[in-house]
Amino acid sequence: MVAEVSSREGCEGSVGSWHIIMFEVYIHVPFCLRRCGYCDFNTYTSPDMGGGASRSNYATMAIAEMRLIKRWQYEHGIVEPAASTVFFGGGTPTILPADDLARTLHAVEQLWGLEPGAEITTEANPDTVDEDYVAVLADAGFTRISFGMQSAVPRVLKTLDRTHTPASVEAGVRAADKAGIRSSVDLIYGTPGESLGDWRYSAKTAVDLGVNHISAYALTLEPTTKMGRMVRSGRLPKPDDDDEANKYEIAEDLFSAAGLQWYEVSNWARPGYESQHNLGYWRNVDWAGIGPGAHSHYNRASASRLTGLAQPNDHDAAKYKPQPLQTGVRAWDIKHPRVWGESISSGNVPWQGQEAITAKENLEELIMLGLRLHEGLDLNRIDRAMHEPDGDNAIDSAHANYSSMDDIASTDSVAPSTANNRNDFALRRTRIAKLADDGLLTIHGNRVVPTLRGRLLNDYLIEQFFDMVGL
Repeated sequence: MVAEVSSREGCEGSVGSWHIIMFEVYIHVPFCLRRCGYCDFNTYTSPDMGGGASRSNYATMAIAEMRLIKRWQYEHGIVEPAASTVFFGGGTPTILPADDLARTLHAVEQLWGLEPGAEITTEANPDTVDEDYVAVLADAGFTRISFGMQSAVPRVLKTLDRTHTPASVEAGVRAADKAGIRSSVDLIYGTPGESLGDWRYSAKTAVDLGVNHISAYALTLEPTTKMGRMVRSGRLPKPDDDDEANKYEIAEDLFSAAGLQWYEVSNWARPGYESQHNLGYWRNVDWAGIGPGAHSHYNRASASRLTGLAQPNDHDAAKYKPQPLQTGVRAWDIKHPRVWGESISSGNVPWQGQEAITAKENLEELIMLGLRLHEGLDLNRIDRAMHEPDGDNAIDSAHANYSSMDDIASTDSVAPSTANNRNDFALRRTRIAKLADDGLLTIHGNRVVPTLRGRLLNDYLIEQFFDMVGL
């Protein structure tokens, strides 16, 4: 028997069903040459921390964790389709030898398989790759490199503690072009001391590179970082919300004029060049996180029973009694590489913890993620999530079926099961229409899509929807 694979957007299902949603693999490489002053990611500059946590054997340890995760999936009745995307993030994945990334990717293919045309991405600091390095990645099957450009202004790069130069970004993109690998660049706006002119120059330089994908993120100041301490002490100016909004509008103008369309609040691409891996996150699909501090996510819909399936060939099936998941699960790896490595060496899945995803949390995620996307928030999916059974956490629903603008603008087609539900739905419908009148979103059939103003006020928009559904 072969499991039925759903569309790339995912689907709902239940334990025992054969509906399996899209599956991704994320591999975290926690090493960096130098820690940037604004970064609070789980990264380390020491090349060897003992306990199996060195750059030299990192690929071996990551592959060992994959095997443990694969066993855990089997024990819990999770049968995933072939991976549709693989993403190496960090840290700086390209601090490792290219052959190590290739070997790790090959292990993913052996354990889970790769969907035809799978998107295979690595992040890269521009000064850690050259033509030879990129050629090895291309031969291994990598299809995409995301370069950490951040800025094209040397003074801004210095404030960010970046080690590369603008010239090294262009050299990296050209090396990827030569190898036939797609390029993306990441930018940061709102760096202390960055003028509007600085940002416009950086955004224009990114466009002029000819890449088909650009990410632009507002600087987030974390209090425990070097930059956070410098701002707190007055040595650097505090980022300004209005300044960041102006810079976002500059990015939108420049990128859209160059044919790059926004598809997520912080991401622009030419049609067909969107990051499928990140779209998977925002669509709330399944993913296995590998590496210190990496997070994993499994929907209840993916917890399929094993009856009729061939047993995995990499361990003794008789040893395990599959226990299908009864709810969605999120889990997170041990953060410190040494402790992470020791757990793997002991034969344990190196998770720091795991928790069930309640119906309330699932609804929160659907709203937060959907309102970041150009494809919008599916109101029918929200309604289904609102009456998803979850014990005491069940959420009352109006049992509405939004099918068009008319359903939002008129009560005639609505048949809620109770008067209270009718009133609740009418109130939600009125509030959604008001958000559209206020220029925060547009309504397309059963979906609502944030406008430019809605993107700038995305947190407010999310709060309004939380309030509408009683979160």
